[in-house]
Amino acid sequence: MVNNVITQDRLKDLLHYDPEEGLFTWRVANSKRVRVGAVAGCIKKGGYIGLKIDGKDYLAHRLAFFYMTGSFPKDQIDHINMNSSDNRFCNLREATHSENMCNSAVFKNNKLGIKGVCLSHGKYQARLPINGKVKYLGWFVTKELASAAYQKAAKKLHGEFYCDKGVNNAN
Repeated sequence: MVNNVITQDRLKDLLHYDPEEGLFTWRVANSKRVRVGAVAGCIKKGGYIGLKIDGKDYLAHRLAFFYMTGSFPKDQIDHINMNSSDNRFCNLREATHSENMCNSAVFKNNKLGIKGVCLSHGKYQARLPINGKVKYLGWFVTKELASAAYQKAAKKLHGEFYCDKGVNNAN
């Protein structure tokens, strides 16, 4: 995690953040490569936007939260629509690691392509990760039944962080 040494005043002196667009623009040209009014940052690994300020690397979504609230998030920032470069303030919310993982699509290494379902010993197992542990929901004859069990449990346990992207691939 970045050592949060920048102050909100320093951030606002250097950059303007538009909460509706989710973009930072430079207020000052603090180097030869920076133009006043230019969009700040570049795409990093995972599609996140990164910025360098006073020699330190920052992620734009964390700076946006800091810019708007005056404090860095206690843990993580979740992009509600799962687009890691969409830093509109309405798309950002504080989250624990577990909550952030709940709001994710089916993982690329999931062989079935169905969130919360795996095939083992000729049957489909539904399981739900929650707070770093796995809750086993049972064995099912079809992937559709296993997916339905996952969806029901995930909606209940994940609450506002429930994500249905990838759960309907069983159909």
